[in-house]
Amino acid sequence: MGMNEQQITTLKRLMEYEAARTEPPVGFPHLPDLPAGRYTDQRFYELEKEHLWRKSWLFAAHIDEIPDPGCYMLWENAGQPVIIVHGDDGEIYAHYNTCRHRGAPVVTEQSGRKARLSCKYHGWTYTHQGELISVRDPEDFTDLDFSCRSLISVRCERFGNLIFVNFDENCVSLLEYLGPIADEWAEFQFDKVRLAARHTFVLNCNWKIAMESNTEVYHVKSIHPSTVAPALDDRRNVNSFYPNGHGRMVAPRPKGGDVGSPIVLPELPEIDTVGEIGRTCTQSYGVFPNWVSPLSHRAVPPLLFWPISINQTLFETWTMVPDWGDGDYWTVNDGERLNDVLLEDTEFGEAIQKSMESYGFKGVPLSYQEARIYHWNQQADRVIGAENIPPELRVEQVMGEEWIYPNDPRVEYS
Repeated sequence: MGMNEQQITTLKRLMEYEAARTEPPVGFPHLPDLPAGRYTDQRFYELEKEHLWRKSWLFAAHIDEIPDPGCYMLWENAGQPVIIVHGDDGEIYAHYNTCRHRGAPVVTEQSGRKARLSCKYHGWTYTHQGELISVRDPEDFTDLDFSCRSLISVRCERFGNLIFVNFDENCVSLLEYLGPIADEWAEFQFDKVRLAARHTFVLNCNWKIAMESNTEVYHVKSIHPSTVAPALDDRRNVNSFYPNGHGRMVAPRPKGGDVGSPIVLPELPEIDTVGEIGRTCTQSYGVFPNWVSPLSHRAVPPLLFWPISINQTLFETWTMVPDWGDGDYWTVNDGERLNDVLLEDTEFGEAIQKSMESYGFKGVPLSYQEARIYHWNQQADRVIGAENIPPELRVEQVMGEEWIYPNDPRVEYS
């Protein structure tokens, strides 16, 4: 699927509407300040840990990392020890890396390949599907019911070659969670892109500070004057707000210019099914809670932001390319350092963190251009539950369904 002609035409009209407007759209709500404590208060950080990371679909792995039956990897980015394993039946499974006997880790190597998952502590052995199949000295146990001692599994689903997990066993399916994004992503062949690069960096700032710089173009002229700004017409940027806190931005290249992407990849074959918008615009998606990714005919390069502490972030850069492609979208010398664009964003993040921790930081007044950040925060409060959040840390739910895709009041004025 992907975008149809009507969607492309509407986007182009909205680009011209955005360029011509002299104030926010008619009826767009006033956005109250985001409370400062959402970045600096340990109470809110603990609420995020308890709710956001337990109730959301989280991108964890690529099938290339566990390509064959029996291959497994450990994954702990969300603060929980998880084994992701390619089952001998061809399916992908995720389990807590916690033996049902005495709680020891079932596997200790970061990755490998095993016919069975066997705990090193006392030898309890499980199938790839997590079923307990043998224990040492079974005669010493009374009425040990194997059927009740399987590994505790984690919801695990795939979107093409990408593997997502969710700690909430009652969650909706991944496709329902992604909603209309899943259809729009069809043109990028997620089922064919291979993993070309995956790197991690530690940033000394709150994870939302790092993520939010990738969800708005208001900062581009200041932070990226010679890298991103020449390749992106920020006044024609169109933000869209999707269900479940997801969002999208689409910005064309400057009119009259012939400026390419600020990210340069080797001249390799392209994803030939990508349409006009993916080829001529900067198109970036935010998937709640922590995925941001530009998508084009050259690559699928998501950025992931994971909290280490209230003021430290594990920053993951991914590059996924067509089966015949190669290259690293985000780093220099295969992970030696971030490229110039990301350095411009992340190096300022540490300074922002120090400034936010001052007595002078009271809250965040967001512009219309930054409304995707407010949309994200509304969803965060819905996931956490407003009743669980101290009143001084809540956000008001001012962006209603009339602004949630496919609804868009701007269309009638464009």
